[in-house]
Amino acid sequence: MTFSWKRNLAVLWIGVFFCSTAYSVSIPFLPIFLHTELGVGESELGAWSGAAFGITFLASALISPYWGSLADKYGRKPMLIRSGYSLAALYFINFWVHNPYELLVLRILQGLLAGFVPASIALVATNTPEKHVGYALGIMATAGATGGIVGPLVGGFVSHWFGNREAFLFSGFIVLIAALIATFFAKEEKINRTGVRSNIREDLRTAASNRTFMTLLGLVMMGTFSIMILEPLITVYVLELGASKQDASLSSGIIFSAVGIATVLAAPRWGKLGAKTGFSRILFIGLIGGGIGNLLQVFVHHLFGFGALRFMYGLFWAGVYPSVNAMIVKVTPSEFRGRAFSLNQSANQLAMMLGPVVGGFLGGLVSIRTIFVINGVALLLTAALIKLNRLDKRVAEASGEPMPSAAGASPRTG
Repeated sequence: MTFSWKRNLAVLWIGVFFCSTAYSVSIPFLPIFLHTELGVGESELGAWSGAAFGITFLASALISPYWGSLADKYGRKPMLIRSGYSLAALYFINFWVHNPYELLVLRILQGLLAGFVPASIALVATNTPEKHVGYALGIMATAGATGGIVGPLVGGFVSHWFGNREAFLFSGFIVLIAALIATFFAKEEKINRTGVRSNIREDLRTAASNRTFMTLLGLVMMGTFSIMILEPLITVYVLELGASKQDASLSSGIIFSAVGIATVLAAPRWGKLGAKTGFSRILFIGLIGGGIGNLLQVFVHHLFGFGALRFMYGLFWAGVYPSVNAMIVKVTPSEFRGRAFSLNQSANQLAMMLGPVVGGFLGGLVSIRTIFVINGVALLLTAALIKLNRLDKRVAEASGEPMPSAAGASPRTG
């Protein structure tokens, strides 16, 4: 039976969707779980919630290069299976947690054993024909976004009707399905097990010597930081725009979902367009649109306008991550690709940890509108630096490809 990259893409999309949904079903409700089930008082709730969220991102950032080296040696599919079953077991164990210290230990283990999503992306990037990589990575971007939309809705229903502990069981079953899908249906062809597995120090040295790759990691950190710096402030801003305290959670959820819905609609189209016109151009457009979108949000004074702008922002921002991922494929050799995407995951996780901390700190010093301005200007400056440093030329040189023509036609045929 011939290998079908489209079938593989569909299988891995479903796996990532289930994994992202499972996370969104239970993890956003951790503060409630800490308060109502584990007895953490309101005065300590902020510190415990921050620790429970942040420690997982930190652990994941530190361990990702190790899993990446194993993926390049033994294959990306074994990493899917390893992380899928491990995370399912840890979600189930959460059901029996009875104090915040036990929860913290499990959150550390969740970070150390994670890796389903980067392994899926690396598998798609490595086992898809090169001319279709941009489209495939755009499709994969919609899996996490869709899970992020569906998960909180399902989680809210499960928590309301059954309880917060039962939400962890529900997450465990969902991840178990993702792991079973990866075990029986995901295919991997391009595996070279003859090489010697490198150590992390060598991998970091190799990555540091690839300036274009390091630039892309910086863009990943910048992009994720840009999103996460606003994460703790959106609900507060919704209240400032006139939402009642009773409706704040619902209104915030709808506004968060607007970006996810926009990503689902736009990411595959950006991926296809990037294959024709060059991914650095799509990245530039995405950063410009994201920057302007942040600046315009300063001028809205009602919820409907804010939600509409968040949706428009999401349409442009949907082109950023697929473009960066496609360029990582181009500037790294196939035998290093698992490690490349694991380092990408490390950069992403570090930004996810730092963003809310910095956002919360700035929220106590300046107005939220000022943070929108800072965010928007930073994204516009990043876009300008991409142009000044000729990222498109550097990617073309690193990949050995001619640059896309000015008319936007791809130099490749077939």
